[in-house]
Amino acid sequence: MHVSVLLKPSIDALNIKEDGVYVDCTLGYAGHSSAILKRLKKGKLYAFDQDSDARSYSENVLSKISSNYEIIPSNFSNLKEELNKRGVTKIDGVLFDLGVSSPQLDDASRGFSFHADAPIDMRMDKSAKKSAYDVINNYSYDELARIIKCYGEEKYYKQIARKITEERQKKPIETTLELANIISSSVPSKYKRLTNPSRRTFQAIRIEVNNELGILPDALNDAIDMLKVSGVIAVITFHSLEDKICKTVFKERSKEDPLVKGLPNVPDDLLPELKVLKKIKPSKEEQEKNRRSRSATLRVAIKQR
Repeated sequence: MHVSVLLKPSIDALNIKEDGVYVDCTLGYAGHSSAILKRLKKGKLYAFDQDSDARSYSENVLSKISSNYEIIPSNFSNLKEELNKRGVTKIDGVLFDLGVSSPQLDDASRGFSFHADAPIDMRMDKSAKKSAYDVINNYSYDELARIIKCYGEEKYYKQIARKITEERQKKPIETTLELANIISSSVPSKYKRLTNPSRRTFQAIRIEVNNELGILPDALNDAIDMLKVSGVIAVITFHSLEDKICKTVFKERSKEDPLVKGLPNVPDDLLPELKVLKKIKPSKEEQEKNRRSRSATLRVAIKQR
């Protein structure tokens, strides 16, 4: 079952106006989109998702709430272009809920999970050419080591990359459990007692397959560009790499004009573009109910000019 993380705090942060235009950049299984749509009377929701399973499920959910929405079958990297096509140039709020949705992880056939055996896939867009199979079997040792180190923040990245390249010489690595066993055999026993050793490497491969970090800075900047004054951007991240990108973009767009720094009354046209609010973590209660929420962070900013 899919439980949307930080649902109430993120919807509260958007401060939804019933006639506003809102964008859910990661529709998923419609948890956040449903909550937004319920608050709209004359407004409109645009929801992006490249996953056909998520779109068909969510169409069924949202159509029962109202007709004030459109699902856009595209990655959020095309946010500005897709909205402009529809005559939308300004929006009141935008939400990014990054990471993988629970149904994607729970559906073993999608090849995201190291808990069940399935062909190694990990594509969020099932029509995309590159899958995890290609990464595991075709990337050089250096490329594998780089992504496991950078995207997985895995300290045993060299050992894991080496073992993968050795094993695939015997035969192609085809399933998730094959890969999980190779990873497990690459790291010390002590490390395995602390954590599942596959977690970081699987994360790294998924990020590489879907170019998750490559598209994020431009998408966040495009979303901020499209916000009206007093519009809100809310971003839910699930690991330090996404969070760092979001934090950096927000910091860049909330810089004060050095000429007015420290003045008690700053004219509106000289205010920082964004006002960044305090980050929010899931409550203890939410973390207990939904283990996947533990790593989540919500960052919110308001457009000031």
